[in-house]
Amino acid sequence: MAAVDEISVDEALKEPLTTFCLRLADFALVSGHRLSEWAGHAPILEEDLALANLGLDMIGQARALYTYAGVVEGEGRDEDQLAYLRRDTDYLSPLIVELPKGDFAFTMVRQYFVGSFLLLYFGELTHSRDQTLAGIAAKAEKEMAYHRRHCGEWVIRLGDGTSESHDRMEDALDTLWSYVGELFECDQIDRILIEAGIAVDASALKDQWLADVRSVFEEATLTVPDSEFSHTGGRSGKHTEHLSHMLGVMQTLQRSFPGADW
Repeated sequence: MAAVDEISVDEALKEPLTTFCLRLADFALVSGHRLSEWAGHAPILEEDLALANLGLDMIGQARALYTYAGVVEGEGRDEDQLAYLRRDTDYLSPLIVELPKGDFAFTMVRQYFVGSFLLLYFGELTHSRDQTLAGIAAKAEKEMAYHRRHCGEWVIRLGDGTSESHDRMEDALDTLWSYVGELFECDQIDRILIEAGIAVDASALKDQWLADVRSVFEEATLTVPDSEFSHTGGRSGKHTEHLSHMLGVMQTLQRSFPGADW
């Protein structure tokens, strides 16, 4: 993979590619922050460590993608500036990852959905003609395989567990299902980059994702909703109040001490 500072980007693709990288980076950062909120609060010590490591995977992806977004953009912004010094309406992450962490069932269902989707997405992105993105995707694909497996095992264990764990999983599934559709959206920015051989058509992954999800939730004795309604807007900067609250916490240090280095 070429060094990031050696990348030469077609001028016509600079703006859509920057947006594309920010979408993936924001997706990873917000997801990673939500996972980090479990540190010291997971039901068992082993899971406390596991969730911290899942969060670190996402933060690592965010760092790589923010760095590349800054290089493509060419305005001198680095990963810290892109993560800490943007407004909530500048973030382009899907709504599903900004929802509060909820209980353990909620986190497992959400991260299973996210991990399963990103496993497919990054798998396709490894074929991108953009070698930097292909390299980031190759590492991320391996990480998402673990996320899917780890969270999928918990989905089955809790869904097919006690009456309480089953009910909590059903509640989480019912709530989160109305947010998954946004993951498979494909807009003009995506289409420009797909045509250029850079991006992935997320909409083409939905059937495979659904098949995987249904098989796991069937084993978990959980009922997958048949509704096709989905909340949307996150990928274009329209968010719930939850993201603003999260950023208020996450950005406090950098905004209180501008330019702080650690």
